[in-house]
Amino acid sequence: MARQPRLAVANLPHYVIHRGHNGGAVVSDDQDRSGLLTALRDAAHAHGVAVHGYGLLGNELQLLLTPASAAALSLALQALGRRHAAVFNRRHGRSGALWDGRFRAAVLEPGAPMLLALRFIDTLGMDPTGSVAPSALVSSAGHRLGDRHDDMLTDPPEYWQLGNTPFDREAAYRALLAEPLPAADADRLRLAVLGCRGVGSAAFFDRLQLEVGRPLQLRGRGRPRRTERDEAR
Repeated sequence: MARQPRLAVANLPHYVIHRGHNGGAVVSDDQDRSGLLTALRDAAHAHGVAVHGYGLLGNELQLLLTPASAAALSLALQALGRRHAAVFNRRHGRSGALWDGRFRAAVLEPGAPMLLALRFIDTLGMDPTGSVAPSALVSSAGHRLGDRHDDMLTDPPEYWQLGNTPFDREAAYRALLAEPLPAADADRLRLAVLGCRGVGSAAFFDRLQLEVGRPLQLRGRGRPRRTERDEAR
């Protein structure tokens, strides 16, 4: 099956996953994480990409980004990947590919899908008790829970709408992160990213498919169900 073209749309949020080559590590400690985040900050600034959230697993980078142009997403991720790979390989005495070819991205409808992706990424930095992970650099969760300030991050409207004061927003967001993410929602995000498609309402897809000229929703397996009109033929 042909590989699905990557989807990128200007001024809409994108949930991005970039994995290590053959499942290998892309960060191993806080020095690696700090270097990757510095590279992300510079690449995003250079190419006009707003960074809303990040999660740094050992062998995987997850991001929530809004590009100012369709091309900006790839340009920023390419710049980040090249810079971090060079530094990581030099520091760890290795050579060869660091990243697993291309990153995957799903375009998100603003509103509930955007907040869902933000929660999903920020829970990567939480331990089972609901506390921020010992390393503040694992995810952007600490920024929104009042533990630290990261000026690289742009809080989306969905976060601002959680409360009228910083304390209210932090408390509301902490409560959201403490709630288990519904398995169906997590699967929907994962499948959308792996399929380079999108997450949103039917109206959102109708508008977006006209703009990009390709189907964006995953179809169910098997033949389409017959309609009453089909049966009458």
